[in-house]
Amino acid sequence: MSDTFVVEAELRSDEGKGASRRLRRLEAKVPAIIYGGDSAPVSLSLIRKDLEKHLEKEAFYSAIIEVAYDGKKEKAILKALQRHPAKDFPMHADFFRVEENKAIKVSIPLHFINEETCVGVKLGGGRIQHTVNEVEVLALPADLPEFIEVDMGQVQVGEIVHLSDLKLPEGVTSTALALGDDRDIGVASVLAPRGGKGAGDAEDEADDAESTDDAPSEDAGDES
Repeated sequence: MSDTFVVEAELRSDEGKGASRRLRRLEAKVPAIIYGGDSAPVSLSLIRKDLEKHLEKEAFYSAIIEVAYDGKKEKAILKALQRHPAKDFPMHADFFRVEENKAIKVSIPLHFINEETCVGVKLGGGRIQHTVNEVEVLALPADLPEFIEVDMGQVQVGEIVHLSDLKLPEGVTSTALALGDDRDIGVASVLAPRGGKGAGDAEDEADDAESTDDAPSEDAGDES
């Protein structure tokens, strides 16, 4: 990945929902935790404005991050992020430690390219539909891509681009496809004009494709 992110953190001794609320309201900080590997979980606090600056960059969500605290740095990924349901600011962050020689599962964003020259749109009058915007992969930390491209240039009306059509970098595998061909969902399609031939078939298959991404998070209390 091209970007290197360093998250500056402080050790946090007070835990629980009340302490987390005070941290957010009075100190403009975000409670966090780093866990995984052979070390015990560590409760941390982050400066909110610094975290928000990182969160503005798409690469931060799938990058290997250096979490600096107590005079040391640990490599990790952002495993979960809790936001305020109304105001959208970060309320809690989970970081998962990574090791260079151990493969990890990470959701990588999809970048759809050549949509403006897609033959199904330009010649067939169709419209592009994205079914998922990210896919989960398994790879060593050094092999993780920042994003995965989905080339829509030659996709015809009624055609669907599946997981198996994606060109993954060397050393990167799809966790869904590893479970079997029945997990080969569609990630995008070109729907025919309304009333056009093939519109129903592509739309039906695209609607059946689903993506889930569950991650545990500490301190799930509400914040006003």
